[in-house]
Amino acid sequence: MSPNKSPELKNDRLLRALMRQPVDRTPVWMMRQAGRYLPEYRASRARAGSFMDLCRNPQLACEVTLQPLERYPLDAAILFSDILTIPDAMGLGLYFEEGEGPKFHRPLRSAADIEALQVVDSERQLDYVMNAVATIRRELHGRVPLIGFSGSPWTLATYMIEGGSSRDFARSKQMLYDKPELMHHLLGVLAASVTDYLNAQIRAGAQAVQIFDTWGGVLSHAAYREFSLQYMSRIVSGLIREAEGRPVPVILFTKGGGQWLEAMADSGADALGLDWTTNIGSARARVGDRVALQGNLDPAVLYAQPERIRAEVATLLESFGEGPGHVFNLGHGITPGVDPRHAGAMIEAVHELSPPFHG
Repeated sequence: MSPNKSPELKNDRLLRALMRQPVDRTPVWMMRQAGRYLPEYRASRARAGSFMDLCRNPQLACEVTLQPLERYPLDAAILFSDILTIPDAMGLGLYFEEGEGPKFHRPLRSAADIEALQVVDSERQLDYVMNAVATIRRELHGRVPLIGFSGSPWTLATYMIEGGSSRDFARSKQMLYDKPELMHHLLGVLAASVTDYLNAQIRAGAQAVQIFDTWGGVLSHAAYREFSLQYMSRIVSGLIREAEGRPVPVILFTKGGGQWLEAMADSGADALGLDWTTNIGSARARVGDRVALQGNLDPAVLYAQPERIRAEVATLLESFGEGPGHVFNLGHGITPGVDPRHAGAMIEAVHELSPPFHG
């Protein structure tokens, strides 16, 4: 069944909220909702053999995408994949070391390495991702919308240059300041690749997309605009914005980006993700008539007891206030040590406490 012939969407709360349209209650989903905090995910991951084998198997990627929906009444599914699929398709050799996160066998170490990079043809080189999107859409049967995603060009570039995670981003920032034209070349290739990648996901059935700018917040004020936001804005302007007869909303999320919300709202995105360091009421006062806001409970709140989780949810809903344009989420991904029952308590609290804000 092609996405164009998919069952009608039974729950469109997320898509409506992202477009700042009225809803009956605040929609809720969690970044990394399919992940290591769930025992069923850990079982699927063990069966797959490795994290990338899990990503590259459309049936298993579908299985883990749907697992949180079987457990919780969430308002969205998000594609199970990794932000580093594009650099992997460029030949850098992505692998994961237990406890150390992602690494590359062939990081970018010279201008020649960067100049040799080609824009990724996602439907050919990342066909396993598109197969996963199509499989998930089919298996969802219109229950909730499917979110596709990518890393931002700046965030991808840092992993490609550093060879993995970094504390100080020394290599990336040295290139940014010493060889800005080389960094711009790399970011341009990545922006074209991300645009192609997200559009391929939309054609395969993604109904909203999010750009994860995980490391934008490590940049200086001027460098953020020049080396991160400029390229995310370029991507937004190149995306398919309508499919299956309705808008395809775009969410921008810069971790540590609360000071740049006005500039982010100028990007053309429909919604901005907030980390937990920004007050959502203040953010709404600054940009809320222009974009929807997503977030922004501190993921560590989920280590607390359910009654405290409920109180924090209430505070956050009150801070945003009445009316549309809020998608409830964590301020970053759910962490592996969280008790799944505590995630359930958060979702239940959103369900119970948010309807009065939409009366």
